[in-house]
Amino acid sequence: MARLLRINTRNKKAAFEDLSGDYAGLGGRGLTSRIVRREVPPTCHPLSSANKLVVAAGLLTGTTAANTGRLSVGGKSPLTNTIKESNAGGTFSQKLAKLDIMGLILEDKPEPGSKPIAIFINKDGVQFFETPELEGLGTYEASSRLFERFGSKAGVMVIGPAGENNRLASAIMFTDPKGNPSRAAGRGGLGALMGSKRVKAIVVDSQGAKGQEVADKEAFKSAAKRWAEILVNHPVTGQGLPGYGTSILINIINEAGTLPTQNFRSGRFDKAQQISGEKMVELINSRGGVAKEGCHAGCVIQCSQKYCDAKGEYLTSGFEYETVWAFGSNLLIADMDDIARLDRLCDDLGLDTIETGTTLAMAMEAGIIPWGEGQAAIDLLKRVYAPKDYLGAIIGNGTAFTAEALGVDRVPVVKRQSIPAYDPRAAKGIGVTYATSSMGADHTAGYAICQNILKVGGDIDPLGKAGNVEISKNLQIATAAVDSTGFCLFVAFAVLDTEDALDVIARLISARLGISFTADDIGKTGIEVLKDEYSFNRDAGFSPVHDQLPDFFINEELSPHNVKWDLSTDELQMAKVEI
Repeated sequence: MARLLRINTRNKKAAFEDLSGDYAGLGGRGLTSRIVRREVPPTCHPLSSANKLVVAAGLLTGTTAANTGRLSVGGKSPLTNTIKESNAGGTFSQKLAKLDIMGLILEDKPEPGSKPIAIFINKDGVQFFETPELEGLGTYEASSRLFERFGSKAGVMVIGPAGENNRLASAIMFTDPKGNPSRAAGRGGLGALMGSKRVKAIVVDSQGAKGQEVADKEAFKSAAKRWAEILVNHPVTGQGLPGYGTSILINIINEAGTLPTQNFRSGRFDKAQQISGEKMVELINSRGGVAKEGCHAGCVIQCSQKYCDAKGEYLTSGFEYETVWAFGSNLLIADMDDIARLDRLCDDLGLDTIETGTTLAMAMEAGIIPWGEGQAAIDLLKRVYAPKDYLGAIIGNGTAFTAEALGVDRVPVVKRQSIPAYDPRAAKGIGVTYATSSMGADHTAGYAICQNILKVGGDIDPLGKAGNVEISKNLQIATAAVDSTGFCLFVAFAVLDTEDALDVIARLISARLGISFTADDIGKTGIEVLKDEYSFNRDAGFSPVHDQLPDFFINEELSPHNVKWDLSTDELQMAKVEI
């Protein structure tokens, strides 16, 4: 039976228990949200001892099924005060699953002034180490030292200075197959929650472990073969994403007129070509980088990369569309190397790139640094390293906090989480998701860009209301289910276009667990996840009034389509499941 590992961060004790009762048969987001709903008081302060940080492998993680190496991290968000699940790649999840640990919970909180610790988990159990030598280090140096101590085959989950100092935009970083801490559980400030527990890192080594058990090996093998075929043969997961990474979207979204530019003032950026996926791959190939690699073992999509500077030295990886937008058109920066340096800084500091990009836009709105100046943005972001730098502290606390501190009134947030890389006025399906997601503005919660722009899985007018509430609701349900499996969310492109895809997923889960699990059960799983999340938020004090976009989207037309946001709060409630 799969296990749950509870770690008390005050007394440094660990205990295993069977995954049973309300937690039986759950994984990923399904497990993190259920534990948070059952065990965390909704009205608690996110950095108090009452909050818990929950890490969960997906139901299929640790198996041979393609693209199942994702990880869910949950808790009450320090940034939004809502429930939160943040999803990440890297090697950590598969190693955790191979130790037969489905979930890991950090509980309680040490006394003030306690030294930071690292937690080491292997087949022999759990060990605690004080690590004052890692305090204040960026994630790259910290990871390097942890590999020296625990071996290069370990998986590392680590926070940077932002998380240590409880900054609200802080992320938790995970090492990729090359050992770089480039994969982020980025959104919601969960790095601050980990930092409040005084845990600098968790290191997992699955060597010698028996691995994940599969109830029906032959049935699983057959389903896994068909699953890989589905992904490899789809034009998005088999060609587009492997060829250019997620930044292939820059030119597509720009052409559609929904690429947010200069803090959502326009839907097009006249220098989009200079920061496009095509330009990125050109630079990677000319500098000896790698244009196509996976963020975890078993990934057949391989949309990650190794991006080098002009000298051919490694600079960053996991260089995603959202990051390129956040530091690119959003800030009017058109130098790919400057954008890559900002990405590297965020990974090292342990900051969410989306939140940080919109935060830097607040600094530009306030005149702290000029629009379009990449080096000025880099210099400002470096100030987050210093724990007592007041401006660095402001920037590290995210968009809404920075806007309040600097007196900015054009603030693109929902529930205090920044709006990502699609302007909701010209892609209204994703706007519905931003407004109604249980976790604040979040494109991954229900990626209606598929139907609004890419025309995958349907064709819904992005500029009108018709169909956009319904598609967002359906996608939010489906996404909650996908996040529970350990699948990379990008598999959704192939699932939406392939008739037998849901049945194949159901076959994988049935064979893995030895149960009868159908395609209908996938939707039911998503609904149960959302019920846990929405009911937590209700009890935390959130109501329909919080499910709406900022006024400037309602009042200002977006060029080139000259459209406004026009869905009422009442209309938006139709996108939420009943609790």
